[in-house]
Amino acid sequence: MSSGPLLEACEVVVSRPTDGGGRQTILRATTISAAAGEVLAVAGPSGSGKSTLLRLFNRLLEPDTGRVLLAGEDVRTLDPPVLRARVTLVAQKPFLFAGTVRANLAASAHLRKAAPPDTGGADMREILELCQVSEAWLDKDARKLSIGQQQRVCLARALAGPCQALLLDEPTSALDRLTSEQLALTFRQLAERRGLAIILVTHDLSLAERCADRIALLLEGAIVEEGPTAQVLKNPMNAGARDFLTSTPAERHGGTP
Repeated sequence: MSSGPLLEACEVVVSRPTDGGGRQTILRATTISAAAGEVLAVAGPSGSGKSTLLRLFNRLLEPDTGRVLLAGEDVRTLDPPVLRARVTLVAQKPFLFAGTVRANLAASAHLRKAAPPDTGGADMREILELCQVSEAWLDKDARKLSIGQQQRVCLARALAGPCQALLLDEPTSALDRLTSEQLALTFRQLAERRGLAIILVTHDLSLAERCADRIALLLEGAIVEEGPTAQVLKNPMNAGARDFLTSTPAERHGGTP
């Protein structure tokens, strides 16, 4: 694992207009980072700003103030398609283009006007193996695969290019427990074997416990606790963090998305 951050948000503030003409603060001077080879989980109740934070890293959103860095470089200096190939978001619900799995794996390269990945090459074969995408699926209709299989194709597609970091937004919420556990192992292996920085937004604390090196708890737009996952989950120091960690799954999913 690298000692320095690959992805870093520095004192970012995000707000949005309200119906009354004012502004509502979503993130409050938030600083957080993830190193290459590390899985960082970001947990908190719905409406706490987790997805907003995630989308700053590949410029799907811009902060009001503060900076977002990739390997020390301000992401605003990078062309968005290039940035999003290096820092790739895998959404909660798998999105696949019409066509085969093979065509989907080439989609990022097509958008960047680059050569498509060689699905028979050693690097792509390793990606397919790590993501548990069978080569027998390559010429199948991607949208006719199971949800779990589609999520794996989305992961492989994200890696079929210059990917340095993965942003995972509730990636197992639509999956059964067994499939979720298998994907947790996949995330861990992707970080270790591909050297990726992975930021994982989740309500599922057991998922974070299985695969995350560190966890940050985000409450009302502020990180109230951050540290090694086992330590934070077992012995949180912040009162709000303790309340969140002892709440029921239904309570953690409550509120505004």
